[in-house]
Amino acid sequence: MKGIRERAMEYGVQSLFDVEALSLLLGIKQDLLSEVLTIKQFKERYPMMKLTAIQKQKVEALFEVMKRLGQEEVDAKIRANSPQAVYQLVKWEMASLKKEEFRVVLLDTKCKVIGIRKISEGSLTASIVHPREVFKEAILESAYSFIAVHNHPSGETTPSKEDIAITKRLQEVGQVMGIQLLDHVIVSSEGYTSLKDGGYL
Repeated sequence: MKGIRERAMEYGVQSLFDVEALSLLLGIKQDLLSEVLTIKQFKERYPMMKLTAIQKQKVEALFEVMKRLGQEEVDAKIRANSPQAVYQLVKWEMASLKKEEFRVVLLDTKCKVIGIRKISEGSLTASIVHPREVFKEAILESAYSFIAVHNHPSGETTPSKEDIAITKRLQEVGQVMGIQLLDHVIVSSEGYTSLKDGGYL
């Protein structure tokens, strides 16, 4: 009888039962999972299992990945209709970044999120954040409007002259393209600043 690894290689991991996939992923002997049939059962029973510290760490990492994947599904359905909502949407990923990143939150007619796209990495300048890259993503996703987001690794969220200039430029191009820039939100580990609330839009 073929082992788990052999069957996974020959037929793909989709051919494995839940317990077999868990055994392969976490490096846990299948006999320790003898009372588990599904991932849900595993989550309920794993605290009582005799696992090593490394195995427990792998389990926690798996649960974290599952949580984040679930969060992505929720994120895709939420309305980004306020800077607070935008901050909650991106903070876990962007607030702790060591470099500046510029992203756009693409929205439909009801301000529901239809996608988040990374445009650039590095200190913001007109050459790094070019409108054609922003609006290319918006057009590809058939976005009705969008919100610009970038992070400040320093923790300070006061907009710079460059931040303001880029906001104005995107606003102007958006008016021509018919894809409105609703806000530009600067995020950090300390919080966020909305350029719309600051009167720059």
